Amino acid sequence: MKATWNAAVLAESNETVVVEGNHYFPPDSVDKQYFKSSDTHTVCPWKGEASYYNLEVDGETNKDAAWYYPETKPEANNIRGYVAFWRGVKVEQ
Repeated sequence: MKATWNAAVLAESNETVVVEGNHYFPPDSVDKQYFKSSDTHTVCPWKGEASYYNLEVDGETNKDAAWYYPETKPEANNIRGYVAFWRGVKVEQ
């Protein structure tokens, strides 16, 4: 699977985990140069508290377009630290 936005490859892996229709990419498959920490957090009742990244590519910002769970509840341990995308990021094979 490959995640792209604004012609940049953000992440690429054969080891994604699909949860609720979203592909979660392993941390080592993410190209960190495009990721900037965000202050946004949300809570999922069964996964835990999510943290977000803003994506920055060629001077454009896609706010909170990637999220991850730095700590998870036991049911979601398989995606701890993995990164998922939305807001116009294409995830495809």
